[in-house]
Amino acid sequence: MLERKQRKDRTEVTFVLPADVPPGPVSVVGDFNDWDPHAHPLVPRRDDARAVTVALPPKTSHSFRYLAAGDYWFNEDSADGQDGPNSRLHT
Repeated sequence: MLERKQRKDRTEVTFVLPADVPPGPVSVVGDFNDWDPHAHPLVPRRDDARAVTVALPPKTSHSFRYLAAGDYWFNEDSADGQDGPNSRLHT
């Protein structure tokens, strides 16, 4: 799930997944972090989910995917679209 907050000079996008699906560590990787799996790991929240927030410029478009343990790549069901094998996000 994607949560968005519009700020004056940026859009804060929070990437949210269930706490245990898939099991193990998960990161969001995309063109906004040079596809670095260490840049944005999801962390536990109090609501039985895990999440990470990324600040992005307004009115931009980004490709991203999730990377889980075991080199398991997957997409976001609630993304704005697909870009080849990647999810697509518009701020």
